[in-house]
Amino acid sequence: MSVRIQPSSQVDESAELGEGTTIWDLAQIREDARLGRGCIVGRGAYVGPGVLIGDHVKLQNYALVYEPAVLGDGVFIGPAAVLTNDFYPRAVDPDGRLKRDGDWEAAGVVVAEGASLGARSVCVAGVRVGRWALVAAGAVVSRDVPDFALVVGVPARRIGWVGRAGVRLVERADEPGTWECPRTGALHDEKDGTLTERT
Repeated sequence: MSVRIQPSSQVDESAELGEGTTIWDLAQIREDARLGRGCIVGRGAYVGPGVLIGDHVKLQNYALVYEPAVLGDGVFIGPAAVLTNDFYPRAVDPDGRLKRDGDWEAAGVVVAEGASLGARSVCVAGVRVGRWALVAAGAVVSRDVPDFALVVGVPARRIGWVGRAGVRLVERADEPGTWECPRTGALHDEKDGTLTERT
């Protein structure tokens, strides 16, 4: 296995690409970005300087991942999703001068293992999307998302739970607080707004 880079993409020579990673047309991977093994970066996607990406991550077409984002293993970033990095975005400072790198502090988004962000969703600077969570298409995430949470809307709010298969979990009628995946049968326990996998 080797790295596959389309000629029309731009990959900085200081970026690290894991074995089996594919970079498609017009994608841009900036300096010091690190991508793990078996990743796919779609057409027109952007990965900012120093972004850290785990193994087997998929960035769909035109996804924008701004530094200093961190993506865990198995993360899915849908088409045209955006991970922002500026709490107070302005082109100029209060005196009207164009802002430069040293004029603001970047705050990265963290997307934990197995989580998925739907098409055109936005994660605001500094939020954390928990393990195996699912952010619906078009949602705007402005606060942290718990592990296994299913969030929708603007601003995003939790409407349920999902398991590792991405399917909405069903609460057992005879066991309140016990949630089951209809696809895999995996069980999860809910307590105080937190869901944990049963081992």
